[in-house]
Amino acid sequence: MIQSINISKKYGSAEVLNISSLDIPKGESFGLVGNNGAGKTTFFNMLLDLIRPTTGKIINNNITVNESEEWKTFTGSFIDETFLIGYLTPEEYFDFIGDLRGMNKADVKSFISQFDEFFSGEILGKRKYLRDLSKGNQKKVGIVAAIMGNPQVVVLDEPFANLDPTTQIRLKKILKTLTEDREVTVLISSHDLSHVTEVCERIVVLDKGKVVKDIWTSQETLTELESYFSV
Repeated sequence: MIQSINISKKYGSAEVLNISSLDIPKGESFGLVGNNGAGKTTFFNMLLDLIRPTTGKIINNNITVNESEEWKTFTGSFIDETFLIGYLTPEEYFDFIGDLRGMNKADVKSFISQFDEFFSGEILGKRKYLRDLSKGNQKKVGIVAAIMGNPQVVVLDEPFANLDPTTQIRLKKILKTLTEDREVTVLISSHDLSHVTEVCERIVVLDKGKVVKDIWTSQETLTELESYFSV
């Protein structure tokens, strides 16, 4: 589904990412972990054509992402609150994203109704603009918007950050449901090793822009990751 071929990113003489090869098959739940500055967000930004690689290319479902925008029709993402439109209410924003995804207002309303528990009564019907919501509630809106319209690929950067424990548990259920039919490829970055090992079947560790571990998740994975990062 997603292929990274000889990608690198340099800012002047500083190289922040260098991945010779990384393939993510269709239907995989893929986790990316690493310390600050490891290159996680750089990789996701490159995948979403928000920044261009210095060398190499990323291919999403046979489309080179910096050569065509066709991948956008089947890819949903949320990196941070800059993906939102601050002067819209959540309802207006969901209608806007739904329209982009070919959904009418009835479709949007039906889809959004599935997430009442996740929203915890804090999102809809509050007559608040997105810019006035808390970071956690902005994240809830962005995550749900990213999975509207049945995308084939979903990219979420630090989805568990700023969420309370109850919402984190609910999000894990949503992500597991999303990937259970093996039709949706989900990419997640996270600093929380426990959460990412619970929801991802495969985890790649980045260190200073390079892949240092590529692990199929097992009962030993969390211990292995904690051991690696405790050195």
